[in-house]
Amino acid sequence: QVQLVESGGGLVQAGGSLRLSCVASGTIFSINVMGWYRQAPGNERELVAAITSGGRLNYADSVKGRFTISRDNAKNTVYLQMNSLKPQDTAVYYCNLKVGIRNINYWGQGTQVTVSS
Repeated sequence: QVQLVESGGGLVQAGGSLRLSCVASGTIFSINVMGWYRQAPGNERELVAAITSGGRLNYADSVKGRFTISRDNAKNTVYLQMNSLKPQDTAVYYCNLKVGIRNINYWGQGTQVTVSS
């Protein structure tokens, strides 16, 4: 079983920064992709950023140039540095892992990010 623990969410003013962290623990064999998704009230969950085991990056257009995803393989940790935050970034942010040859999805419990105008 894989557990994901997120931290770093909170309330920040527009233009501010936050850094999210997600630590994976448990029986982990092969992590293919580590990523962050978000879900705002009334909206579907959407991909924010992802990084593959080979270091390939993928960002939502809405966060390009403002957010940076990184990972520490030795610590099974993924980070999301969020700069120049906007009120429309307000959402619950979820950590996601895709593991093994079947790309099984694991999700964190979510952390709230609120950006005030």
